[in-house]
Amino acid sequence: MRYRLAARFILVFLLIGLVVSPLLATHGMAQTTPAPALFETKAAQVYLIEASTGTVLLAKGERQPFAPASLAKLMTLEIVFDALTRGEIRLDTIYPVSEYAWRTGGAPSRTSTMFAAVKSQVPVGDLVKGVAVQTANDGCLILAEGMSGSEANFVERMNARAKALGLKDTTFGNATGLPHPDNASTLVDLVTLAQLLQARYPELYLTFRLPEFEWNKILQRNRNPLLAIGADGLGTGFAEGSGFAIVASAERQGRRLFLGMNGLATDKERTEEARRVLDWGFNAFEMRELFKAGEVIGEASVYGGASSTVPLVAEQPVLVYVPVNNPDRLQAKVVYRWPLDPPVAEGAQIASLSVFSGERLLRSVPLQSASGVEVGTLRQRATDALIEMLFFWL
Repeated sequence: MRYRLAARFILVFLLIGLVVSPLLATHGMAQTTPAPALFETKAAQVYLIEASTGTVLLAKGERQPFAPASLAKLMTLEIVFDALTRGEIRLDTIYPVSEYAWRTGGAPSRTSTMFAAVKSQVPVGDLVKGVAVQTANDGCLILAEGMSGSEANFVERMNARAKALGLKDTTFGNATGLPHPDNASTLVDLVTLAQLLQARYPELYLTFRLPEFEWNKILQRNRNPLLAIGADGLGTGFAEGSGFAIVASAERQGRRLFLGMNGLATDKERTEEARRVLDWGFNAFEMRELFKAGEVIGEASVYGGASSTVPLVAEQPVLVYVPVNNPDRLQAKVVYRWPLDPPVAEGAQIASLSVFSGERLLRSVPLQSASGVEVGTLRQRATDALIEMLFFWL
C-alpha cells in the first residue's frame, strides 16, 4: 500500500503556525514518536482528551492493557442503557436475586455491593443506581442473569458489544470486573466507552452523579471521589498488580474532559492526581479553529481523471484544544491512499488530516472530496500512467 502526504497551505495563528508540508510518497502512514510530557503525573498510565474535538491533551501508556477491575462495569451499564433505550427492558422491569448473585457479589462476598437480599426482587432502575453509584457486584450479576439467563451468556454479549463499539483491546471474563484472566482493557478503550455513555445516553448518564443510594435500608455514598470537584462520572477500580484506576469526566464553562488513569499507589494518590490533571486540562488550554467547515484544506492527486487533483474539505470546523503557552508550532499532514483512481464522487471520504503539536498527535479529522472527478480521456489516462511510472522509477 502506497501513501502520499500532501498539502499546500501555511497559516499563522498569532504565535502558533500551522504548517502543512508536501512530502514524497512513502510506504506507510505518518509515524510519530513520543514527545516530552507536557505535564508530569505519578500515574503509570494516563489518557486525557477534550470531548468536542477529541484532542489528546495528555497520554502515557494509554494503549497498554491492564485489568480494569470495577471499570468493567461501564460495559455492563452500556449494555443495560442500550437495552433500555431500545425498549428491550424498562426501568420498572423486575429481576430476581439468585443465590449465585448474592454469594458472589452480595453481602457474603465482602466486595462492593448494594446488599440486595437473596431471593428478593429488584427493579432495573434500582440495579442501575446500585452499579453506577456503589459499583455493586450483586447489581451487575442480577442484571446479567435477568437479561441473558446467566452471567456467561451476558459476558458473551459484553465481548460482542465491545467489538461492535470498536474497543479493540478489551475483553471480559465476567460482568463485575472481579479478578478473572480474561478481563483486560486499555485507557483508550475505557475513555472511548465513557464518551459513548455520555453522548448516547445523556439522561441515564446522570445516574453516575447521584451523591448516594439506599437499598435494603443501607445508605451508601457515591464511590467516585471527584464528584466534589465537579466531575459527573464515571467509576473507579483497583486490581492487584495494576494499582488504583479511575475513568472520570467533568465539564466546566461548556468544555468537557474525559480522563483515564491507572497505576496509582493509593486511593488518596488517585484522587489527588486525577484532580491535578483535570485542573491542568481545564486551565492550561484554549480552543483554536484551524479551518472552517467546507474550507479547502489541501488537494489529492487523481491519476487518469478529467482533473488531475480534487480539493479536500472537512464537514465540520477543524478545532483543536491547544496549550495557552505553546512552545511548538502546530503542524498538519493530509494523508490519503495514492494514487487515487477515478471516478471520485463528490463528498467521498478519501483522506484524513492529522494535526500535531511538535511531534505529539493532537487529533485526526476525516476529509471529503469537495467535487467529483470523472474518468479522463484516453490521452489524460495515458499521460498520467506515464507520470506515475516515471515517479516510481525515480
